[in-house]
Amino acid sequence: MIDDLEYNTEREHLIIPEYGRHLQKMINYAKSRETKEERNNLANAIISVMGNLQPHLRDVPDFKHKLWDQLFIMADFDFDVESPYGLPSKEEIQAKPEPLKYPQNHPKYRFYGNNIKTMIDVACSWEEGELKEALKYTIANHMKKCFLNWNKDTVEDAVIFNHLFELSDGKIDLKDSEEDLSDSTSLLRTKSKYGSKSSSNKKSNNTGKKKYSNNRKRY
Repeated sequence: MIDDLEYNTEREHLIIPEYGRHLQKMINYAKSRETKEERNNLANAIISVMGNLQPHLRDVPDFKHKLWDQLFIMADFDFDVESPYGLPSKEEIQAKPEPLKYPQNHPKYRFYGNNIKTMIDVACSWEEGELKEALKYTIANHMKKCFLNWNKDTVEDAVIFNHLFELSDGKIDLKDSEEDLSDSTSLLRTKSKYGSKSSSNKKSNNTGKKKYSNNRKRY
């Protein structure tokens, strides 16, 4: 009996393992039949078994078509039967999709993010006026905030103006501006005070509950 044991490493490779080895043997047996009528009967019986093994495919459009395609795939496209959908193309099914083309964007100053270039381009496309000037300083303040998130030390406004001039290809020049950007402390200000307030409230509530429990009568 030990000599008759079979190991999976010695068995035939399963093309679609989800259907199991017995179904693969059924397909191999159907391929070996001599008459086409017998092969057609066996093929339809195998399709019925495949539908029972994969009930989730019943909700998929062209349910039967997919089963017939899988049947030909497991038969290595060498199965002389009459399919209601025709013989699928081996090259079409085994064709690999083309690799996706991802945008290659390597900004010089990565700490500003990728959206800052879009903002600068929009500002350059606007007509001169108060709105454009306000947008320029808004962008500069945002750049300063991004810089401080990357480097917690203070940064001079001149550094931001130089970077903005470089990223805009010289179209936005604030180097000689007499207006200062927002202060570093205000840009890095967080809502920690609100969090501490909420935590203090919880602490006071817990304290009150503890005090109340201590004052309960004991029997």
